[in-house]
Amino acid sequence: MAHVPLHPIGSARAQATDERAFDEQRQRLAGLEETLRARRREVHDGWGEKYRERVRQKGKLTTRDRVAQLADPGTEIYELGTFVNHGETFGPSGLSSPAAGVVTAFARVEGRWTMVIANDNTVASGSWWPRTPEKIERAQTIALRLRLPTIYLVDCSGLFLPEQSRSFPGATGAGHIFKMNSLLSAHGVPQIAGVFGDCIAGGGYMPIISDRVYMTEQAYMVIAGAALIKGAKSQKLTSLDIGGPEVHVHQSGCADVRVPDDETLLACVRRDVARLPSSGAAFYRGDAGPLEPLHPPSELAGLIPTDRREAYDAHEVLARLTDQSLFWECMPDVGEEIVCGVGKVGGLYAGFVINRQGLVGDPERPDAQRPGAILYRGGIAKIAAFSRACNDDGIPLVWLQDISGFDIGTEAERQGLLAYGSSLIYTNSTNQVPMFTVLLRKCSGAGYYAMSGLPYDPVVQLSTMLSRLSVMEGRTLAIATYNTKLDDDFEILTDDPEERARIEAGMKEVEARIEQDMDPFVAARQMDTDEIIELSSLRRWLEVLIEASYQTVGYRRVKNPRIWSLHDLRELSQGVR
Repeated sequence: MAHVPLHPIGSARAQATDERAFDEQRQRLAGLEETLRARRREVHDGWGEKYRERVRQKGKLTTRDRVAQLADPGTEIYELGTFVNHGETFGPSGLSSPAAGVVTAFARVEGRWTMVIANDNTVASGSWWPRTPEKIERAQTIALRLRLPTIYLVDCSGLFLPEQSRSFPGATGAGHIFKMNSLLSAHGVPQIAGVFGDCIAGGGYMPIISDRVYMTEQAYMVIAGAALIKGAKSQKLTSLDIGGPEVHVHQSGCADVRVPDDETLLACVRRDVARLPSSGAAFYRGDAGPLEPLHPPSELAGLIPTDRREAYDAHEVLARLTDQSLFWECMPDVGEEIVCGVGKVGGLYAGFVINRQGLVGDPERPDAQRPGAILYRGGIAKIAAFSRACNDDGIPLVWLQDISGFDIGTEAERQGLLAYGSSLIYTNSTNQVPMFTVLLRKCSGAGYYAMSGLPYDPVVQLSTMLSRLSVMEGRTLAIATYNTKLDDDFEILTDDPEERARIEAGMKEVEARIEQDMDPFVAARQMDTDEIIELSSLRRWLEVLIEASYQTVGYRRVKNPRIWSLHDLRELSQGVR
């Protein structure tokens, strides 16, 4: 293989920042992340111990116990969509739906990454709430794009009927789940379903297109349950009589295998996954195995300031994410506001794009500086070229966002930033390589789009507790809203005390509302991001995502480093100052 010029980056914590600043940043973040952990525990609790005990009394496992038993012993489960519907209530009784009543997660099973989709039987018997279908479909889409074996643990009593109008119709309504089942099948993605209990209406359709369907003795799959049939046809039957394993395994053929209990079913699913082709990740690693960063990922908590106005060194972040803190920076002399390059994560190559903070050089005025975390012409062109090259070479791309937006003003328009930005948007929109986006802190305006925000379809988007997603900051937006009432120094024009008070109150209300909307839990609640994570876990998440990108062979181009387009890009850009 060609020599990939990976060089050491970063420095020890004592050189990267002083002890006092590091401790202060870490303590501030610790408070935020304790809130994250507490809310995650609350979600995992479902509807509480009473409902978990009710499940156990039936001789069944709770959903999260099923997922834990399915996964390889000692491995971590990486849940997506934990905070979907967080803080919202539904129906006349004001019921909550923790995690939208469904667990979706990356889980390693028999050494292979899989996508697990499991109805939470401690939340209204696994009902589908508003956003439950979208959450399931999002997990199916991720599985399709990475060609991950998909495992359904079905225990679903159908739609939560008081809110059916918000989850039944529409382009992403519950029926779209079955289209995604079909697309996964059409693309050869293995699907395995285990039916553990209620499987009514849409829940009854969900497992059918799977390649293998298991049913426990307590399971049934029905278009309509016993209560509906009793009302419509005056027939007194149980749901097991209508669609239990006796019917669907031995008569209809809608299921394949009948098993006595949850534990046996999970063992059967594990056996099936073991029969699938093994991961291609070891092949792409070659003889170079995974190595930890030289600088501990846990230090990120003290290196990235909680105050979004404070700067940090982007190289120090990369040094805590890449194997042995080695990195090849591409085109370092162009677009200084952006760092682009290649490193290894878990022994596998990945491309990185990260915004540089603080002040950067201005090529138009060599003696001047300008703010970083903003996209200028050179940076936009560099990202577009790098993104195209990674796509051509089959290298997964990681976008680390901390951006205030695009440059604005007369000079920016004269330089054609709209056209440069369009080129970047086209590139990111047409890339076939897996891309993953991490919202570190600021993710503002069109910069959020340019750095492969969720509207540009990264496979997964993660947020930290420091992330703030918006068109602009609250104070800036308040000024824009009341612009006609302000002078050139943003002071209120009127001398009328009552009008002045109304304008001041209005501006404060706008600022407060926007700041509240920028909370990462708001984005997670409405599926504008896939998961909120702790900064110290970012490296582990990237290991999962990058390995999953290399696991399945033959469905996308992956070039060896001898024939990378990035080498051509390096030669062509050398000498540019």
